[in-house]
Amino acid sequence: MVAASSSLNPPHTAPSHHAHSLSGTPTPTLSSRPLPTGPEKYRGAVVDDLQLPPAFCLPATAPVNRAITEAYERDFSQIPILSEGRRVLGYVSVGRLKEGWEKGEVNPDVAISNYTTRFPTTSKPYRVITPDTPLEDLEDFLCVEEFALVTDSERKFVLGVATRADLDNFISRRGF
Repeated sequence: MVAASSSLNPPHTAPSHHAHSLSGTPTPTLSSRPLPTGPEKYRGAVVDDLQLPPAFCLPATAPVNRAITEAYERDFSQIPILSEGRRVLGYVSVGRLKEGWEKGEVNPDVAISNYTTRFPTTSKPYRVITPDTPLEDLEDFLCVEEFALVTDSERKFVLGVATRADLDNFISRRGF
């Protein structure tokens, strides 16, 4: 996977909300205590709680124009690419693919495998992210990687793709 250059963000503080009294002086209505960090940050939530859309994968033989069209229809930024035997070979970054297409560097009629970023086949340990993975672990993973493929525990099926934006949306929906 491509390493992202992100780092852990410092703890944020909740905005201080004030109501004005009749005299016009602000009266605090909510405290400005720091937001939770660590295990209490996500209150025991797991990847499944993100409610990710089902993964959209393409075979390595699919044409580039299909990848771009279907990615935009589904609003996906990364597409897992599968071998003939449905094993994950790597992924395509839709943004980079589209940028190359607009510059004339990408042929829309060739197989997507020509533009696939392949996962290393070295003995580097692979960290499995499943629906049961705690969100704290996913957050740690996303500090190093651009996205996570969510798979079953045996890594046979890609179930979804999780990004930092998915975590941020979860936090804002839950009001953490």
